[in-house]
Amino acid sequence: MASYNRVIMIGNLTRDPEIKQLTSGQSVCRFSIASSRQYKNRQSGATTQEVCFIDIDVWGAQADPCKQYLTKGKSVLVEGRLKLDSWQDAEGNKRSKHTITADTVTFLSPSAGAQDDAGMGSDEPLAQFDQETIKNNPAMNSVMQQVEKAKKSVKAKAPGATGGEVTFKDEAPFEDDLPF
Repeated sequence: MASYNRVIMIGNLTRDPEIKQLTSGQSVCRFSIASSRQYKNRQSGATTQEVCFIDIDVWGAQADPCKQYLTKGKSVLVEGRLKLDSWQDAEGNKRSKHTITADTVTFLSPSAGAQDDAGMGSDEPLAQFDQETIKNNPAMNSVMQQVEKAKKSVKAKAPGATGGEVTFKDEAPFEDDLPF
């Protein structure tokens, strides 16, 4: 059976990162991000905001820079894999939650001292970056291309679309430069 586990998220840190040094000498940094989207409720017509909170684990060499440069509210792009953690709580109940084990963490917030105006509900989380910065960062450039493509496909009214609904045409699988 074939499987594929890859997650890409952009969000804002909900708390300051915590770092732990394991007995093996390897570092692990854990932080949480919130990623939101807005949509129009079909029944009520009201705009609704949906927020997804998820913990991120960063291992090895990337753990220290994450702890050093990230703080609550900063924007990050995380690429990694989804992992299900399971445990028993103090009362003996089985608990579980999904986390992302990061392969890459890209810091999206401006450098220290600059105001971060990319709010959690922002339609354009990368708006504070100039085009040159986005073009020179492969991860940001890739995400921005995907965002622009998605915006164009939503804006183009497809044949058969009614009442604000858009019918999406199936596309061939994407081609990319992934090393696997």
